[in-house]
Amino acid sequence: MTTYLDELNESQRAAVLYNEGPSLVIAGAGSGKTRVLTYKIAYLLDNGFEPWSILALTFTNKAAREMKERIARQVGMERARYLWMGTFHSIFARILRTEAEILGFTSNFTIYDASDSKNLLKGIIKEMNLDDKVYKPGMIQSRISNAKNQLVLPQAYATNGEFFLADQAAKIPLMRDIYLRYWERCKQSDAMDFDDLLVYTYLLFQQHPEVCEKYAGRFNYILVDEYQDTNYAQHAIVQQLTQINRRVCVVGDDAQSIYSFRGAKIDNILKFTQLYKDARLFKLEQNYRSTQTIVNAANSLIEKNSEQIRKEVYSKKEKGDPIEVFSAYSDVEEGEIVANQIVRLHTRDGYPYNECAVLYRTNAQSRIFEEALRKRNLPYRIFGGLSFYQRKEIKDVVAYFRLAVNPNDEEAFKRVLNYPARGIGDTTLNKILTAATAAKVSLWKVLNEPLAYGLTINKGTHTKLQGFRELIAGFVEAVPLKDAYELGSEILRKSGIVNDLYQDRSPENLSRQENIEELINGIHDFCMTRQEEGNTHVLLTDYLSEISLLTDQDSDKEADVPKVTLMTIHSAKGLEFKNVFVVGLEENLFPSAMSFNSYKELEEERRLFYVAITRAEDHCYLSFAKSRFKYGKMEFSNPSRFLKDIDARYLNVPQEERISRRVDEGATRFRREIGDGLTSTATVKRSYERKEKDDNWGADMFDGGEIPQEPRPFVKPAPPRKLRPIPSATPSAAGTGTAVSSHGVSEGQTIEHERFGIGEVIKLEGTGDNCKATVRFRNAGEKHLLLKFARFKVIG
Repeated sequence: MTTYLDELNESQRAAVLYNEGPSLVIAGAGSGKTRVLTYKIAYLLDNGFEPWSILALTFTNKAAREMKERIARQVGMERARYLWMGTFHSIFARILRTEAEILGFTSNFTIYDASDSKNLLKGIIKEMNLDDKVYKPGMIQSRISNAKNQLVLPQAYATNGEFFLADQAAKIPLMRDIYLRYWERCKQSDAMDFDDLLVYTYLLFQQHPEVCEKYAGRFNYILVDEYQDTNYAQHAIVQQLTQINRRVCVVGDDAQSIYSFRGAKIDNILKFTQLYKDARLFKLEQNYRSTQTIVNAANSLIEKNSEQIRKEVYSKKEKGDPIEVFSAYSDVEEGEIVANQIVRLHTRDGYPYNECAVLYRTNAQSRIFEEALRKRNLPYRIFGGLSFYQRKEIKDVVAYFRLAVNPNDEEAFKRVLNYPARGIGDTTLNKILTAATAAKVSLWKVLNEPLAYGLTINKGTHTKLQGFRELIAGFVEAVPLKDAYELGSEILRKSGIVNDLYQDRSPENLSRQENIEELINGIHDFCMTRQEEGNTHVLLTDYLSEISLLTDQDSDKEADVPKVTLMTIHSAKGLEFKNVFVVGLEENLFPSAMSFNSYKELEEERRLFYVAITRAEDHCYLSFAKSRFKYGKMEFSNPSRFLKDIDARYLNVPQEERISRRVDEGATRFRREIGDGLTSTATVKRSYERKEKDDNWGADMFDGGEIPQEPRPFVKPAPPRKLRPIPSATPSAAGTGTAVSSHGVSEGQTIEHERFGIGEVIKLEGTGDNCKATVRFRNAGEKHLLLKFARFKVIG
């Protein structure tokens, strides 16, 4: 037996050695999937298969390179180099270049990237005299891609009732005409986009059986990695190529199928053995990554899904610590808890920062954790994305803020002059720049006196420029009069950014909407914090000063320093870390409110949680917040139903979190006691209670996770409300849990703050409206609160 096979366990070896027919390898998290794939190919090469007769399809070029390097170490680079190994798109592009003339293309056809594709669509929309604010190129591009991945061509799209109704509902009835014109223009240009590489490969094999037979005969063995992520087109092409030899091995894990929004079909892997009746099923169930406790917890979670190939993943590593669950009073405190725990892992246990990862459901959640880490000067990186304040939509809004505070800011002026689109093009901007440079004045000065500075523009352009000038001038006048939150909300509405963002419901645009919502949340939080510290009028100038210090730190000056990783769970797939924090485990956030439409969507959310937990090697931490700000309103949350899905034996709730019911009676009473219009009017469906017994905690703690009948829609910003102090309540005895006036607080008392959680009053100074308290919070550290404005209640 070949020596490298000795490195495999029994299940892995069985999967490698079987090569007589179709096989499905279900590889649990951390079970050595890549090793099985590479050793299987090496074994094929050692047993009579020529490298050019083996086709291995992956999802990333990086995966293909790493696999080829591993194979080369076993069989030599000379043989490995001739393997047909690469991504679906690169392999099919290679085939299409060879066979292009059959399809009416030349072998030198152009491959359009996403930018080329979008530009072509922009041109078509303009030619058809359509409003690009309705027929948004990005949205159109996404719909065309979705159709192609389902192998729906323009003619079929035009007669498909489901697509027609969806387009009517989206107020884009001419979508089918755009798709047809786009298809024809690509063909005329001798060009294919990325999706076409799949579509035309399928058409090549379908319409020319002799070509399909040639390639099906050439490839004596086909292997596909991450099969749970294949879409319909990829699955169909694999079927075409395996019709002769039927020697195909697909590897993946249905429990990690999380990309349906990209067109992935979990049924491709679930129904593989139905499609290939003689297929052998192999299960890789030993996890080499995580402790026994983490593996068992993940198993107990995923077993709640109905659509799956059952397996029992196990670990032979140490038992490990229970999974810690943290309850935070607010998203602000959640950030503090996570940052504090990372500090402990680093200082107490010696973990480098790069062995800690914070995983969240949406990109917008990064802001809270970025700011909590920055407060402690902890190095971090955003994996697979930009830091919060570097994202385009955030920079666009901040540019408006900058221009309101300083209308002479040239870079801000140039960034927003035509965003959202108002028909002021580069030609006009260049004229303004030329006039300003010649007169050595700012662009704003030229805009205010265009004739005085010799600006040559027509009447229509002059009207548009004056509309922009009046818009910004209104913001400039409001800067000293309105607080940062009120003016920030006004700028979002009046600039047109909200209308621009909320017309497109694509996944990418939903993420941008969430980021804008989070920016407003951040401004509101900033205003409240400053107000509680005694600053009664917090201006937009103050907010910009604060975030300018944050954006300055966004440049990666210390690239080689170990950093905490912040990332979405989708980005984390395939990675592993010693310590993992899964945050924001609340109903409507994780699972997402948009997943309540069907059990399939909810099960994918549960698979996403499974992926998050199984990234952890040594420690896993789960956290949720009882409240979050949404456009200045406090929204109270129930813990995620997924927490209840995990067997309570594998969870640990720290003793300090088991606060008495008197303290933790829930959001309803807290809102009643200190609400002043900033809090939500929505009722909490059921207060969640905590039991003192560990063995019942998991079952009872999350008994309140009811399924909402309707998902919470994305909403435009509510009309801004000025931050107001809470009314002074009648002084009451300590421990009653009622809101108190500044006179009802004593040193040594314990308070429950709306955002910072539990804290002890360690010092009082001043009297009446000027009374200040220094409070040492359990997670948020010391805060100095002006009691007149502080949102808290005395609990002991």
